[in-house]
Amino acid sequence: MDPISNRILIVEDDQRLAELTAEYLQGQGFEVSVEGDGARAARRIVDSQPDLVILDLMLPGEDGLSICRRVRGQYPGPILMLTARSDELDQVQGLDQGADDYVCKPVRPRLLLARIQALLRRSESPEHKRHDLAFGALRIDNRQREAWLGAQPIELTGAEFDLLWLLASNAGRVLSREQIFTALRGVGYDGQDRSIDVRISRIRPKIGDDPVHPRLIKTLRSKGYLFVGEAP
Repeated sequence: MDPISNRILIVEDDQRLAELTAEYLQGQGFEVSVEGDGARAARRIVDSQPDLVILDLMLPGEDGLSICRRVRGQYPGPILMLTARSDELDQVQGLDQGADDYVCKPVRPRLLLARIQALLRRSESPEHKRHDLAFGALRIDNRQREAWLGAQPIELTGAEFDLLWLLASNAGRVLSREQIFTALRGVGYDGQDRSIDVRISRIRPKIGDDPVHPRLIKTLRSKGYLFVGEAP
């Protein structure tokens, strides 16, 4: 990954924070632009198609959740949401609306950089563009970032798709929460974050799995998660 070629759009109304973040990322070789008005943010994201968007939750004009929801169908790149440290609901809602990851305020520059690099690696890697996977009636296309259950398309957020693809592409292998966090977010599991568990609980019914007695995505206590592949 060549960070010089990567363009980042920061959507943040706190001018001082936006300037400090932009300065830090520019020092790391990124091309950075800033938008402080939520009312203009959605159009700017769609028009400029940056390699990654850092999107604050609380914005004047239009909030980050609404922006994320509106642009998701027209912007395929990673969206990194900035949320309040103590509000887990904000984090879950952000993932539900299509955010790929989140960072809690106050932003720690090195952690922010690690999350950005992980998202960009995942979006640019050849593995991210692999062929379809099929498990019975479930089909997953990583090139189109789409999934189907039989003939019916499955509505998945970007974060849900990434997690489903990670598990499905490692079918038959137990993935610990540490491995999942490292693969999806570039950092280790802190032992407290429940976003992976929440995401899996939302994915199961969407792919026709039984939430109470799952047969596709199994939870192995103290070990992690196992995607049980079925013959196509």
